[in-house]
Amino acid sequence: MLKPLLFALEPEAAHGLALGALRLSQPFLPLVSPLLRTADPRLEKTLFGLNFPNPVGLAAGLDKRGELVGAWEGMGFGFAELGTFTAKAQPGNDRPRVFRYPAQRALVNRMGFPNPGAAAAGRRLKAYRESGRWPSIPIGINIGKSKVTPLEGAVEDYLESLSHLKDCADYFAVNVSSPNTPGLRKLQEAKPLRKLLGALVKAAGKTPVLLKLAPDLEGKALQQAAAAALSAGCKGLIATNTTLSREGLPTGEYPEGGLSGAPLAKRAVQSLRALARVTQGRVPLIAVGGIFTGQDARERLEAGASLVQVYTAYIYEGPRLPSRICAALLKEEPPPTRSHEDPKGK
Repeated sequence: MLKPLLFALEPEAAHGLALGALRLSQPFLPLVSPLLRTADPRLEKTLFGLNFPNPVGLAAGLDKRGELVGAWEGMGFGFAELGTFTAKAQPGNDRPRVFRYPAQRALVNRMGFPNPGAAAAGRRLKAYRESGRWPSIPIGINIGKSKVTPLEGAVEDYLESLSHLKDCADYFAVNVSSPNTPGLRKLQEAKPLRKLLGALVKAAGKTPVLLKLAPDLEGKALQQAAAAALSAGCKGLIATNTTLSREGLPTGEYPEGGLSGAPLAKRAVQSLRALARVTQGRVPLIAVGGIFTGQDARERLEAGASLVQVYTAYIYEGPRLPSRICAALLKEEPPPTRSHEDPKGK
């Protein structure tokens, strides 16, 4: 009922209003949570030492400030990824910076990682954890490079973010693939990527580190990025971030930024399948990009993913989306997924 009202507003204003309403409604979530969750042992997975009650997660970008960490479990998600956080607080790019295309079920955003900074986010999340209300679902923390930090200082910048957020993360997702921070995607090249991930994996200790890749990375470049992640000790890959392509949108002029939603689906699935061929089941893959239905989720699972994430579809389809996807997967039991646990417990 609220969707027409929200879609009458400027996209970022609607986003803020929706999150504000959810923040105020958190005390009442236990009352409505049974309507928003689909619980079944067949949906449970164990990956890189974490237990996921279902395979549908919230992608990074929706809860950018990590203010609703306690809400996402009640909204039916099997895990949630917060951020992106950067070492330096930053306002992001100038507005307007989010653009809707309802006919195509798509968004273009050029947000530029607006966030309070890793130190402030870490303090807020630690206080929430100490309150005893921390959710039981895995919580991932997505980290990126501060805009003001030159590429040669990227490793130290990411390490600073990790140090502030380490106590709050069940896993880290390393974002080197957003198109909205100048030069960031150069970190996907094999040599700087191996250096960055090696440092982060070492600093993270037992906390799993995952790498999020761009859908515009293809062929040899994609293979080299995946190989760098595996050699550095990453525990998983996320495919994919938003795309610079405008394929799937009508011919015309569009703002700069990353395209997400239904038009991204084809490209995201291609990247997922390519990564599945490269990794050969050695690490779990998380699929994101254009997942609107249970059929979309099943396609990703059959293509090699262990988990899926939604963002743009959640905006268009509403809060029952995770439950609907889970219910659809249960109509035909999802394909078995390896636990990816080391038999020696390492």
